[in-house]
Amino acid sequence: MTRQATQGVAGHDGPGLAVAEARRRILDEVAPLIGQERVALAAALGRVLAENVHAPLDVPGADNAAMDGYAVRSVDLPENGPGTLRVVDRVLAGAARRDPLAAGECVRIMTGAPIPPGADAVVMQERVEDGDDGQVRIPGPVAAGENIRRAGEDLAAGSVALAAGRRLRPQEVGVLGSLGRPEVTVHRRPVVAFLSTGDELCSPGQTPGPGQIYDSNRHLIGAALRRLGVDAVDGGVIGDDLGALKAAISEAGSYADAVITTGGVSVGEADTVKEALACAGDIAFWRVAMRPGRPLAFGRVGPALFFGLPGNPVSAAATFYQLVQPALRRLMGEAGTLQPAQLPVIAAERLRKRPGRMEFQRGILEPGADGTVQVRSTGAQGSGMLTSLVHADCLIVLDAERGDVAPGETVQVQPLEGLQR
Repeated sequence: MTRQATQGVAGHDGPGLAVAEARRRILDEVAPLIGQERVALAAALGRVLAENVHAPLDVPGADNAAMDGYAVRSVDLPENGPGTLRVVDRVLAGAARRDPLAAGECVRIMTGAPIPPGADAVVMQERVEDGDDGQVRIPGPVAAGENIRRAGEDLAAGSVALAAGRRLRPQEVGVLGSLGRPEVTVHRRPVVAFLSTGDELCSPGQTPGPGQIYDSNRHLIGAALRRLGVDAVDGGVIGDDLGALKAAISEAGSYADAVITTGGVSVGEADTVKEALACAGDIAFWRVAMRPGRPLAFGRVGPALFFGLPGNPVSAAATFYQLVQPALRRLMGEAGTLQPAQLPVIAAERLRKRPGRMEFQRGILEPGADGTVQVRSTGAQGSGMLTSLVHADCLIVLDAERGDVAPGETVQVQPLEGLQR
């Protein structure tokens, strides 16, 4: 780690890092993993390209019809009024006509079929009237090039179809298919170990003891990791025992590329957690000026990145999506700024906010009476209320300096579908 990162921000007593600065410091410490593999196209979804993919051919491979209709020579139709043409052939997708059109001729053609030689336009079926003796009547002129998809207009042979560092979504997998690629080179998946800490936690299926609660964080973070596409390893629940914590964190750091814990990073938390982290690696405790999710531990355990998230469930989710997920995406080889996407919408109601920290309130997007997109709160915003995320489809991002938001004011939102990649 750099000297700046290991120093953190004056322990728990400093002013707190801005979210953007915390993200920048973390990303400065992360480089894409070394290691690539070839995967079949069917297994490529969610992986990150480790190579530039060039188009070996034009897509489409030939001029073809953009819709069902008639392939014509535009010069055969009068500039004013209807024209009549003789139908000489019928061409389906997957077939082709070799003979050029002569004057006054047209060809019935289906979407995707190659344009016959000599034709330079397609008249859509709905504009054409059937006539007698194999003729059709076309009620007006047609421009050259109309309703034709040109060869190479999607991808030209030799061009970069997909650049290295791109995460493969269904549409990218479709492009690979259109190029005839049966497999592709991708970055290897990071191994990410995750565990919860605290004597108060028990796992679902167990009977809670006095003062115990069920562990939700491990399942929340584990699901987020699996959806992101890493190789997620569940380290279970580790109680507040110094030896057990040291052993669990050190072991995770020995095989994983990143380690994530929840709990034990706030002021007043059990000293065993901080002592275990101090012994296990090079860790800094930060205060990040965000709500929910102020405390954060970041550093390394051996060669592995380490993220210590707060114990409240919504705080753990917020810090994961704002600070951890961008780092993991870079570790996976993904290119770009990796900052969560935001868009402006109108506040449908008053939003309570105290200046001082950036807030990520849980919100619901809905259409306003005037057709604009608006957002309202899911209700109570306590950091332990996981259902506030269940009911939300976005996070309302309120800058640190901002106070209450009046109805009708513009706010920024992060759609959860964009965050939950």
